[in-house]
Amino acid sequence: MEEKVLKTVNPATGQELETYNYFTDQEAKDAVEQCHQAFLKWKLKSPKQRAEIIKAIGEKLAEYKNQLVNLMTSEMGKLLKQGEQEIDLCIGICEWTAANGPDNLKDEERELPDGGRGIVTYSPLGVIYGIQPWNFPTYQVNRYAIANLMAGNGVLLKHAESVTGTGLLIEKILNEAGLPKNLFKTILIDHEQSDAIIKHKLVRGVTLTGSPDAGKIIGEKAGAALKKSVLELGSNDAYMVLEDANLDKAVDYCVKGRVYNNGETCVAAKRFIVVEKLYDEFKEAFVEKMKSLKVGDPTNEDSDLGPMARKDLREKLHEQVEDSVKKGAAVLCGGNIPEGEGYYYPVTVLANVKPGQPAYDDELFGPVASLIKAKNDEDAMRIANDSRFGLGGGIFSEDEEKAVELAKKHFDTGMVFINSFGLAQPNMPFGGVKDSGYGREHGGFGLKEFVNAKAINILKG
Repeated sequence: MEEKVLKTVNPATGQELETYNYFTDQEAKDAVEQCHQAFLKWKLKSPKQRAEIIKAIGEKLAEYKNQLVNLMTSEMGKLLKQGEQEIDLCIGICEWTAANGPDNLKDEERELPDGGRGIVTYSPLGVIYGIQPWNFPTYQVNRYAIANLMAGNGVLLKHAESVTGTGLLIEKILNEAGLPKNLFKTILIDHEQSDAIIKHKLVRGVTLTGSPDAGKIIGEKAGAALKKSVLELGSNDAYMVLEDANLDKAVDYCVKGRVYNNGETCVAAKRFIVVEKLYDEFKEAFVEKMKSLKVGDPTNEDSDLGPMARKDLREKLHEQVEDSVKKGAAVLCGGNIPEGEGYYYPVTVLANVKPGQPAYDDELFGPVASLIKAKNDEDAMRIANDSRFGLGGGIFSEDEEKAVELAKKHFDTGMVFINSFGLAQPNMPFGGVKDSGYGREHGGFGLKEFVNAKAINILKG
């Protein structure tokens, strides 16, 4: 019987990089059991002892920074400078978690109604299984793994096939940083083997970053096995430009927000909802700036964005653009697949975007922007919330307090950026609502997603 293999491909050239063998069913099962055995010892370490290893992981990531950056660019096509930013974020997560984890996880004392003593302790659960995507190959792993290791859990990783090399290198880095052997394991498995991992009695939680369709499947499988899950799914983030916005600032951040990481970011700016008063002026400046961006080799310093990560992803994006145009959208720039090697797609802006078009209803995971005109500020918020998604979003207004009030009381999304665009912050919760999933990571929230908040009651006799 021929061995099953997976291949990685350089999206800038279409050329094969490496070939890897899948795990056998027995190897996958062994990985779970080995991780569990390592967990049984790790859970007895104090949070302070765990924090020392987490800090060392951050230091080891810094040592491997160049290797990781180059490998990520080879495997999924991100700009080198953005790969550097990704590793810096991962280092920051390790530093924040090491500094704050022990306090976040410390026992809480409570006086009971009868005057007795209560203790709330946060006990680790066991092996946590993570299924992660290709767009931020190191950060996506770091985001769930560091929190769970700090909490005292063991961690399994099924990484996207296209970034298999990065997944294996991360395991090597964590081991070299002093993490006990087998406590973190990258497993090369297919979907059927993954289903068996979810059902395995030693796996206590499942976390996925991926599409809503994948989230429904994994959430259902985890629920059927009575396993808790955290789902960080896609989105169609709205960035609102209100009547009192600083137009130059709005254009600048909206362009950055749409094309960062080649436009392949779940929390990217995707729908740009501009009030009628500013729409024409914004459109002209936005399209001009988008047209000026250079799509090219991600290893070149003068490239503004590189290729899409895979050929099939480019084809899907183009189909969404063409379908939107058939249903009334207008192409202001881009919109055609270029000739030549690699999976490049031009920076594209669509106007006249309406409900019923993919550009309005769905997530376009690539450098395509949707322009939508709103009557006024209230209408802009209505359109922003007219989505099945709710991961992130943005508000541009010179009245910061008004923008904060809108964000707090009306924006139905997990994260909001005011007069800016950004990605994750180590000390702020990350996650969404509606079809963007559930659960939170970062900011101490991720530390407690997969722990047993255990009540110890010492009642008065």
